[in-house]
Amino acid sequence: MWFFRTAAALGVFLAVPAAAPPPGPAADTAAPGSEVLSYNIEWRFIHGGNARLTWSPAGDGFAARLHLESAGMVSSIYKVDDEYTSVSDRDLCAVSLSLQSSEGSRRHDTAVTFDAARRKATYRDRDLVKNVTVTHETDIQPCTQDIFGALHALRRLRLEPGRSTEIPISDGKKAVMAKVEAQERETLKLASTTYKTVRYEAFLFNNVLFRRRGRLFVWMTDDDRRLPVQIRIHMPFYIGTVTLQLARVSKP
Repeated sequence: MWFFRTAAALGVFLAVPAAAPPPGPAADTAAPGSEVLSYNIEWRFIHGGNARLTWSPAGDGFAARLHLESAGMVSSIYKVDDEYTSVSDRDLCAVSLSLQSSEGSRRHDTAVTFDAARRKATYRDRDLVKNVTVTHETDIQPCTQDIFGALHALRRLRLEPGRSTEIPISDGKKAVMAKVEAQERETLKLASTTYKTVRYEAFLFNNVLFRRRGRLFVWMTDDDRRLPVQIRIHMPFYIGTVTLQLARVSKP
């Protein structure tokens, strides 16, 4: 179901170009440590699925893996079982991204390669049911981020409320300069845990990176951990709101 793919992609996106960081303390571009973030996905006030995001060092950079699966009533209507894998360099610039997706009757194998020297992203999608392959090449900016390196880069940036920046991001099909805005400090209570957070908005919908109308918000803890504890996508009323909430943090 499309909103699962959107929710996964929006674990998303938010980055600081290593060559030109926005105002504030510089991002630490060392490879992140090993970490597993597990999320519950809610859609229209029901439990719709689970997401598990794993970061781990890989050479001079890092690797990330996201497993996404539907659950409960949503799974009985449209079963989703997706595996995303990403590799970035030590500056969190995208190197490659792949997706093996099983969604309803759809089966796809998608790969994106980011060529920094040529400033090109090459997208290849193979429909495993129809045996049809689509390829596309897109111009990208220096140190363009994929969805995983971007989120970790945001965690390492101190963007205070009232400040904003524009960053390069690509999903392989399209490359954009996307605005990210730090808005408010908020206190969130998720299950039995209370978090002091900063709310960010990433302007990716409304024909920026995504054609659909919508708004994307990320709540990140206002401490040294900078945990993305909540991600929310507000869509038109006939689609509804999708929310990812952090359930636990662990080691691989």
